[in-house]
Amino acid sequence: MTTTNPAAPRLSVIVHGRDVQGLLGACLDAVTGQLQPGVELLTAAVGEEAQDVAVRHGGTVVPLPDGTSDAAARAAGAGRARGDWLWFVHAKDRPPVGGVRALLDRVSEVPDAVDVVVADHVRSTWRSSGGGSGGDARYLAAVGRRDVTLGEAPGLLRVTPLLGNRALRAAFWRAHEKELAAADEMYPARAALVLADRIACTEHVTLDVRELRPQSLPPVTAEQRYRLIGAYEDLQRLMQRHRTPARPRAVLYDLMATEAMRVVARETMPDEVAREFFHRASAAAVRWEPAGHRRPGGLEGIRRRLLEEDAYTKYRAFQAANHRRRDLKAAVRAGKKKAGAKVRDHYYQRALRTPVDPELAVFSAYWDRGVACNPGAIAAKLAELAPHVRPVWVVSKATEPLLPPGTDHVVPGTRRYWEVMARAAYLTNNVNFPNAVVKRPDAIHLQTHHGTPLKKMGLDQLDYPTASKGLDFDALLSRIDKWDYSVSANSHSTRMWEHAYPSHYTSLDHGYPRNDVYYAATAADIRAVRDRLGIAPGKRAVLYAPTHRDYEATWTPRLDLTALSERLGEDTVLLVRGHYFYGGTASPLAGLRRSGRVIDVSTYDPVEELALAADALITDYSSIMFDYANLDRPIISYADDWETYAKTRGTYFDLMAEPPGHVARTQDELTEILAGGAWRDEASAKARAHFRRRFCEFDDGHAAERVVRRVFLGEPEEALPPVVPVESRTPAPTPEEATS
Repeated sequence: MTTTNPAAPRLSVIVHGRDVQGLLGACLDAVTGQLQPGVELLTAAVGEEAQDVAVRHGGTVVPLPDGTSDAAARAAGAGRARGDWLWFVHAKDRPPVGGVRALLDRVSEVPDAVDVVVADHVRSTWRSSGGGSGGDARYLAAVGRRDVTLGEAPGLLRVTPLLGNRALRAAFWRAHEKELAAADEMYPARAALVLADRIACTEHVTLDVRELRPQSLPPVTAEQRYRLIGAYEDLQRLMQRHRTPARPRAVLYDLMATEAMRVVARETMPDEVAREFFHRASAAAVRWEPAGHRRPGGLEGIRRRLLEEDAYTKYRAFQAANHRRRDLKAAVRAGKKKAGAKVRDHYYQRALRTPVDPELAVFSAYWDRGVACNPGAIAAKLAELAPHVRPVWVVSKATEPLLPPGTDHVVPGTRRYWEVMARAAYLTNNVNFPNAVVKRPDAIHLQTHHGTPLKKMGLDQLDYPTASKGLDFDALLSRIDKWDYSVSANSHSTRMWEHAYPSHYTSLDHGYPRNDVYYAATAADIRAVRDRLGIAPGKRAVLYAPTHRDYEATWTPRLDLTALSERLGEDTVLLVRGHYFYGGTASPLAGLRRSGRVIDVSTYDPVEELALAADALITDYSSIMFDYANLDRPIISYADDWETYAKTRGTYFDLMAEPPGHVARTQDELTEILAGGAWRDEASAKARAHFRRRFCEFDDGHAAERVVRRVFLGEPEEALPPVVPVESRTPAPTPEEATS
């Protein structure tokens, strides 16, 4: 067994990279939850967001600038590591429960001659969590508890080439760092096996690899395609230099040919790139063909022969013939499903053949419920900055009478609706347009969202059956693939949207346009809103706005509003938003409503006016808290069922640990906070200040302008109004200030 410095850790876990789609936190949670004597954590954090997450989780943080490659991050982490063994874990991946212990145990028992320990892994996708044993189990089982050379176990080259599913002895890494620090992970993962004196294995799953949705990643460039062939050729040269036996070289050759054909067959590439890739793969196949090599039989053998002959055109013809055969079989099985199944709408199909109108913009909000939210604020700013663009709102038939006079609009399903949807150059929504809406190449889809996420959203709901019941995730993915831009109010939202809605859109870190009013409203505006609501001057108005519970079939009152109002007295008015009144004239609330001490604002729009009128907010887990925080007014979290809500719906952070103000778990606690001075004390202000810095990051009153200039006027990012720092902003006056 190896003798080491007892003060040094046995295993250094090096988490490296940027915070891809907000996954770094989950990775570090998984590692820190398994730390034990003999294990150290280092995070080679690329960019400020990753560094902030890493600092909160502890361990050694190696800060690296944006743009640092994964290879450079790995090397930087290894340079600070003190352990006898190095384990590189990408920031998007994570060790499953028991993974750290299993790897620590294995590296602690192998002989000194072993340089690499190879482990199993599983894969999680945007749809599912990894479980069970991975696809490499059979190769690892063939080695068992022995330690071997690559010549004795060439099948180890077929283990998925990741650095995260193998640990490297630190001295071995330093001796071969030039080879092992290569940029593309496939090369160093396999080069480690070539360079190792001896290799050991463990059949334990030590890594859960998070596969990101391809549509959420930058397109693969031609040079990246070509580098794959170059990496295989570099490995063959490395094997030559190290006199690797024939069997591993033959395995590597088969892997190269198989992967090259897979890329040509399955990956989308421009024809000229595919042709050049095929040509390079052909040259490599001829150059490195092992002596006595025999092609496989069947269709694969035909493909290999065409590759070796550099017969790209013949290969494509062969591929097309196979596709036609498969398509014919599928058509027979489907039984001719009405060849196109009747055109969904004749007018729409005809309109899709006409040019896009560069001056036509479609807006919708909350499933066609009218002019509201971020789309409404963007449309208003559009009229000011780009009046040549004509807005048309999509609204339901029931909403038509409620529209502002003169609003140009269409009703879903009508002839003009399909014509407008087909020809608009801009389509803006705070939810998604219907599945039937086609994304035209020269049309821009702008997704504004309608809140900062506390609860799990999108694909992140997959692990929460109560919240995801009835959701069609395939249809969701198709809808988000139409997005060109996604508006965000803060870095937290940006990361969560990338995770929950993985696709290749551009995030606009510009703030929520609907929140601009919180910086533009005047004292006169606030007095006018309170007058409309019937709130007398000098009265304290408290807005109560709870959210929906997925686990409740019907609404369950969470507060006894009668008791609360009686306890707070005549100087306090409760503005209650939601379906929270029960009973009719016999209700105990009836008298309070008549007296003006409880006002039902469930159907009042816009909600931003309610926030401006309120001296304080009571909410539970509603996203209104993030918007209201812009006003820098007191927020009380009434969280009587936090544990149930978090377990059934899932949340992105612990609201109890980072609330925007005081937290009440019972009505008595809530009453005490509001009845005394605690609702606006120093502790409340301190919590709110921290909350505002994190969640009001981009909301400074100029969000709509930035969005309109960037999307509708095409101005570059650097020409937009810069975001005003939180501490330099002046929110709208409080109701108290507005009356003084």
